Amino acid sequence: MLRQLARLTRPLPAAGPTALAVAVYGDGDDEAVAARESGFEGAACVDDAARLLGVLCEVWSRTQLEPIREWARGLMEFVLWMQEPDGRWVNFVYDWDGHRNDRGLTSAVGENFWHGRALCGLSRAWLTFGEPRAEAAMHRGLDHVLTTSAPADVRALHLELGLRLIARGGRRGLVPAVRGWAHEIADRREGDVLMNNPDEEGTPHLWAHVQEGMLADAGALLEEPALTDAAGRSARALLEPTVRGGFDRPSTTPYDVSSTVFGLDRLSAVTGVSRWAELAADARAWFHGRNGAGSPVYDRSRGRVADGVDQDRVNRNSGAEANIEAAGALMDDAVASAALVEPLLRSP
Repeated sequence: MLRQLARLTRPLPAAGPTALAVAVYGDGDDEAVAARESGFEGAACVDDAARLLGVLCEVWSRTQLEPIREWARGLMEFVLWMQEPDGRWVNFVYDWDGHRNDRGLTSAVGENFWHGRALCGLSRAWLTFGEPRAEAAMHRGLDHVLTTSAPADVRALHLELGLRLIARGGRRGLVPAVRGWAHEIADRREGDVLMNNPDEEGTPHLWAHVQEGMLADAGALLEEPALTDAAGRSARALLEPTVRGGFDRPSTTPYDVSSTVFGLDRLSAVTGVSRWAELAADARAWFHGRNGAGSPVYDRSRGRVADGVDQDRVNRNSGAEANIEAAGALMDDAVASAALVEPLLRSP
């Protein structure tokens, strides 16, 4: 996973002499491909860079390897450079010369995933490396979050940020806002199932669906067991049957699976109930062949994760999101491979 991400990482000199970004997509031969799902979006984005920054902060905390630290700081430079003066973020650069896509559907500033993920990534960089510029940029972006509404799946990122700042950053002044965000998420449900946004109908999509995990953590930190109970009910209604069925959907991505793993892991950690840990292990097995294709999605020998399973076939492509999300779900594997990335980062 980290090896594929290192292959997709490129310098972005416009953002600074040490700035790095990660190519959005990689094909079957591990060549970078630009994003075109919503028209031409660009070559690299804050959304991926910030998520990878968070993964690398965890890997560095467990390995203390200097190449990992340099990689993380290079990504941080890119995320900082993409912040607008009002505290919001543009998501994509069109090319490796750093021309920004400030109008695209998945790139323009607003209350969106890339704003939340930039905040989460910078909070990890500040707490891991003590970088004051990351702290300052985070607070400029947080001011915007505190005054705007958001759908539940985006609000879950704000909740992640707030819980981290309270627990590790000592920012107790955020407790009222964080409590409000947690209740917003808990109230946005159909029956027991936590929903992603007001327009969603039927079974919610699983990518970016981390509400169960975040509510479990919020219930513990805020001492509100009802929040953890709401997380458990949704997990029983949505996550458990999905895992037991082997993610039997027309198309499943590593992001679907990693989001599910996160929710089950956090419920296990907070409640101590073995059922959640067992389900999390079964969900992780999707990467190793417990899926509709009956084949591994994670190729350990090549250090790459495929983009998903479509019907009964493993997609040959291997882009940034697939490998970032898999690294989060399979962190022990990511840590074990960390020493192998330096030659790939140094290659032209």
